[in-house]
Amino acid sequence: MTIRLGILASGIGSNAQAIIEAARSGRLDAEIRLVLSDRPGAGALTLAQECGIPSLCLDPARCASREIYDQHAVGALLEAGVDTVAFAGYMRLVTPAFLGAFPERVLNLHPALLPSFPGMHATRACWEYGARFSGCTVHFVSPVTDGGPIIIQAALPVHQDEDGSRLLERIHLLEHRIYPQALAWLAEGRLSLQGRRVLLAPGTRPPAPQPDMALVWPPLENGF
Repeated sequence: MTIRLGILASGIGSNAQAIIEAARSGRLDAEIRLVLSDRPGAGALTLAQECGIPSLCLDPARCASREIYDQHAVGALLEAGVDTVAFAGYMRLVTPAFLGAFPERVLNLHPALLPSFPGMHATRACWEYGARFSGCTVHFVSPVTDGGPIIIQAALPVHQDEDGSRLLERIHLLEHRIYPQALAWLAEGRLSLQGRRVLLAPGTRPPAPQPDMALVWPPLENGF
């Protein structure tokens, strides 16, 4: 089933670009209906314009509260026909009313292996802590920050001769693969919730080769 996707991003939009490319190549059955940002001049807005995708900036400074801001955001997404929302570097907490407008259809990408290192600056915190493995997580969004049910994770070793910035660069390469994969599973109707556990129904695509020195689970499928 084709999902009608809204992408929310605050930054340069590298994960938004990965999602757009997956949709345009046919690997992800999605129509990108709107790219929305809370930051004027965000790279994600420029990317949307270059790709011919409708875009919108909602400036939080013009709203008296998070609740009012989210009312405007939900209204714009619904007006665009969106039924699924992907946070791609979206640096705002959302209200329960936002999540209620898209129940079990709001996904987020986090640059750490949740439940470890939630919140801001997760990769730097992981590196400073001295963890031996880091990675990224795609999860359903819940009212608890970075606390929603986990869909897919990718882990990679932390090299002792790299700093946090280099580690984040390597994590980004995995993010660009696992996020479109998670959305593809959702579009195919293969994800279901059992308590906190996200179950993945079998598919027809064979497993893809694992990225170098990384573990992705559930495994990526051919094409991702």
